[in-house]
Amino acid sequence: MDLGLSGTSAVVTGGTSGIGLASADLLLAEGARVAICGRNVERLDAARATLEGKHGKGRLVAYACDVTKADQVAGFAKAVTGAFGGLDLLVNNAGEGRLSRFSDTTDEAWWSELEQKYFGQIHTIRAFQPVLAKSAAPSIVGVNSLLALQPEPHMVCTSAARAGVQSLLKSLATEFAPKIRVNTIVLGVIESGQWHRRFETQGKPGQSREDWLVEQAKSRHIPLARFGKPEEVARAVAFLGSPAASYITGATLEISGGVSRFV
Repeated sequence: MDLGLSGTSAVVTGGTSGIGLASADLLLAEGARVAICGRNVERLDAARATLEGKHGKGRLVAYACDVTKADQVAGFAKAVTGAFGGLDLLVNNAGEGRLSRFSDTTDEAWWSELEQKYFGQIHTIRAFQPVLAKSAAPSIVGVNSLLALQPEPHMVCTSAARAGVQSLLKSLATEFAPKIRVNTIVLGVIESGQWHRRFETQGKPGQSREDWLVEQAKSRHIPLARFGKPEEVARAVAFLGSPAASYITGATLEISGGVSRFV
């Protein structure tokens, strides 16, 4: 199926690794021009080298940016519009989880989490909405967590912030209609560098990383008996953000291997 992404322009925040990097890779493969951002310059340069090595130069912008800083996001938006002239797709992917319970979550931790989750969405949407509105088929895809709908007590701070983001994006889907489509993806456990690093310290002698990951998935009772892969999420991002999903807005797509407990 042709997603209709060839010749379009996309922004992917948190694009230096994992889901963000996989999404940028797939969008480039589909013929889009892509701008990625990240806070770490070394990781940004490595991502640029990887993507340009596969897809060539000329269709990629890599910009150092902290999405919680409005001035930096404004600079990113200026660079993107200068390079591409317009924008069709914004993928808000930046954000990490925080392990904590209510009893040990400080006020500073609450503010930090809310700033990262809320303003990581708000700053980028504010900055790119005007140029998105000029597109023939504009779209926003928010990459969120299943914690937004199924909170966990050991991640109380992240769960609460994720729920707020889910409500925000649902509201924007109505406010921005009929011009800009807004959809969200909620994730279960996806393989990442964090899990690979955990294997280095927690894996048993002689145990392969693949076997250890399967063991971890079983302990979490994931029906598909494994963790998801970044490229599997990227396919959903590309579809929801593409003209092929032209009648989908305000939707939530779960990518969790079946781990959710709600109907």
